[in-house]
Amino acid sequence: MKDGPLNDPLSSSATQAPIGHDLADHFLECGKVGRYLTIADESRFVITDDFGAGRTLSKVSSAAASVFSRDPLVAQAALLPLGFEASRITGRDRDRYEALFDLIEQSAFSDEVRTNASSMLRTSFREARIRALEAELGGMISPARQRYRTFLEVIRQLVAKKISVSGFRDEFLAFTKAVAGRLDFGIYSFCIDRIFMSEQVPLNAKGALVAELLLFPPLIRRELITNILSQSGQDRELAEFVRTLIEQELENEAVVEIYLLVTLKTSRLSVGAFEDMLRSDPDAALTTLGAEASPSGLA
Repeated sequence: MKDGPLNDPLSSSATQAPIGHDLADHFLECGKVGRYLTIADESRFVITDDFGAGRTLSKVSSAAASVFSRDPLVAQAALLPLGFEASRITGRDRDRYEALFDLIEQSAFSDEVRTNASSMLRTSFREARIRALEAELGGMISPARQRYRTFLEVIRQLVAKKISVSGFRDEFLAFTKAVAGRLDFGIYSFCIDRIFMSEQVPLNAKGALVAELLLFPPLIRRELITNILSQSGQDRELAEFVRTLIEQELENEAVVEIYLLVTLKTSRLSVGAFEDMLRSDPDAALTTLGAEASPSGLA
């Protein structure tokens, strides 16, 4: 049986296992095509937990790359190990960290990351200040994760047929609204992926969620829909429904971007080729890309 919806990704080996890849080069690839940051093998997105004590992603190059992630909570979490590392060194190495934090202050996507980088610089990487920032981040994430665990119970109710599809959709929208901006994208995505891969969740409930995902902001929508179409072993009927719906409801350019990203994730199409195709005529590319991303290629 495929993975069910009842496991909590926050305690799952899928999110907690050590990761051996260095993200620096992979970050550049994701950045070129405007993506959220995944780990190098594309199996999941980087999450805040990856930068806790003992995590291999706390390596300097990986953390520095992740500070520029489009996920603001992940970016803030990645800033912390850099600050702790800078607090322990002196001399020329400290100068390098100061130059890095100056760059972060000027260039990071997140206002909070830029502010926190500036604060660390001003206080000369004082550990007490970094611990305070760490506590602030935890205070932002913990309530959202508690709300997330409440939503897991809603999924259990759906599987047990104790809640209707429309009721489930309403609970999903309430959950999304409650955690928007406070639960890192990787964990949110993992939750949605488990719903779509579970054989226990009825197809009509999955269809209702797809219709809602199409209303999400374009970048988030592209990542989530792409995940559905690129999952190994995805239900063929669901994949065909998703392809039909996006082609009916979205502009051709948005559809092409989704199919390109599916191709990138499933065939390891080079980023250069990806960019070349994005610049081509979307209408001309749509049929070819749709075939590449078809359910027959996902079995």
